[in-house]
Parts: sequence; structure tokens; C-alpha cells
Amino acid sequence: MQKEKNKITMENYIEDFPKHLSEAIKICENTEFNDLGKQFDSILICGLGGSGIAGTIVNNLLVDHLNLPLVSIKDYFIPKYVGSKTLVIVCSYSGNTEETISCYNECIIKKAEICILTSGGNLHKEQKIHNHNAIIIPPNNPPRSMIGYSLVGLLYILYKYKLISGFFKKEIKESINLLNSEKNTIQKKAENVANLLFNKTPVIYSESKYEGVAIRLRQQINENSKMLCWHHTIPEMNHNELLGWRTNTDRLAVVLLRNLNDYDRNSIRFDINKQVIENYTSDIIEIWSNSKTLIQSTFFHIHIGDWISWHLSKLNKVDAIEINVINFLKNELAKFK
Repeated sequence: MQKEKNKITMENYIEDFPKHLSEAIKICENTEFNDLGKQFDSILICGLGGSGIAGTIVNNLLVDHLNLPLVSIKDYFIPKYVGSKTLVIVCSYSGNTEETISCYNECIIKKAEICILTSGGNLHKEQKIHNHNAIIIPPNNPPRSMIGYSLVGLLYILYKYKLISGFFKKEIKESINLLNSEKNTIQKKAENVANLLFNKTPVIYSESKYEGVAIRLRQQINENSKMLCWHHTIPEMNHNELLGWRTNTDRLAVVLLRNLNDYDRNSIRFDINKQVIENYTSDIIEIWSNSKTLIQSTFFHIHIGDWISWHLSKLNKVDAIEINVINFLKNELAKFK
């Protein structure tokens, strides 16, 4: 079937990831917030799917920078503690995510400080009515393809509320340079990994501080490649999942997301795990980032992971953008009010 003229493909979106990061910086720098003198005792990010994963990743990125607890919610309901001293970032690319809007409505009742990250929809309308602070990103794209805007937007929101310093700005710019300079290497490595994962069930392992990246790769393989896979983290998997490798491992392939800044003891665990798992499969792939910083390594793994999912979609002969079954579920849910 001939492609529509000028149709944007998932390949185009992935290729533009560094550009998205640059554009997101411009949007955020040019967005002014009001009433920034409030004191908070907690932070909540509400979002699911392609919008919600950014909250998980930002949580990983800011463990050593935030003085307040940050929780990411991927459900209809918010924690009981949410109140007037909670900063709630409501993150829905479409602005119409059912579960996120449910959380938003509860936060209104609880009189929380609400900031919105969206491209439009009902949340944008509510933002205008209630005069919430907001960052508005480009509309009419697959939410998962806009992760660059979501990540930068969340970091800037926390910065504008004076909850983190601007340390990340230089890191993002250096990440853009890294991704552009290693473009060919990243794409070649991604293609090789995809070939090894083809017709297998991928098992993704990362250090705990990179769990958001591991989830992102899993979700991209689910949505773009139309494949099942799972992830776990080190050291936690050493206390349970390692024993599970004794049975039903015929079609499994392991992806180890590794970094120069992994904790020394966890690096040793990676090596020992590899020795154990080699008894059950020869399909073990290590993906190393070339950066020593958490932010740069995170953006590297996001980008190469997205390319892996795209190459797998080609091998599986599926449309990476198509999400018919998710749309079916939403349409069926809409029948029950």
C-alpha cells in the first residue's frame, strides 16, 4: 500500500527526538508562570502511557535533587495526603485521558496547586477556566513520540516552582549533542539488537535508577513492535526473578541496559547475572551508554530503545504508529458512563 504523501512515520518521530528536546526548551523558556511563592510538602505527577512514562523517568532523574517526595500516579485516584501544599502536575498529551482527568477533578476538590502539561483537549480548557500554570506542547501526534517535550516540560515545571535548580539545562543540551554526534552508531546498534530480539520475548534489566528507561523500552516494544516483553531491576531481581530462569526460557532474549555510572556493587551483579543466565540462553545483549551522567545516559537509552522498537516493527511487518486495539478499548469504555 502506497504511503500517504507527507505522512509522518514513527521513524520520522524517532529521528526528530533531539530536535524535540531543543524545541521543548524554547517552549518552556518562553512560558511564564504565575504565583510561584507557595511552599509545598509533596509533589504528585498524574499521567499514563506515553504521557505517564515521563513522570517515572523524571522521578528517577531527580532522586538526588529534590528535597520533597515525588510520586507518579497511573490510576483514577490520588493519595489521601494530597492537599493545598501538594504540587500536582497533570500530564496528558491529548488532554482527554480518562484516568488523568479523574485525578485532576479530585485535585481540584483537594485545593492542590495544579500545573498542566498537555497539547489540548479538556485539560487545556480547564486550564484556561481555572488559570492553572501550564506548558502547552505541539498537538496531533502520538503521545509516546512526544516524550522529549514531556520530559523537558516536567523538569522545567519543577524548576519554575523553584523545587530544583537549573542544573538540567546544560545536561539536556549536551545530551542533544551526544545523540546527534552518535546518530549513526546508535541506529546501527539498534538494528543489530532488533535482529537479535526478533522472534524472541525480550527481558529487559536495568539498575533501579534507570527503571523508567527500562519501562519506556518495554512500552515501545509493546506499542511500536506489537510484542510482549517484561522488565526488572537490579538489585531487586536478584532476590526473586533470577530463580525463574530455570524453566520455559527457550524463546527469551535478555537486554542489559548498562552505564558507566552504575553503582559498583550493581555492576558486579550485572556480570554475575550474566554468568547465571548464560546457562539458559545465549541471547544476552548489553547496551552501554557512553556518558557518565544520569541525564545523558537516560536520553541515550530512550533514543536507542525507540530505534530498537522501530526496527522490530519492520521485522514484524507491523505499523509502528497503529494502536487499533487501544482505540477499541477506549471506545468500548465510552459506552459505560
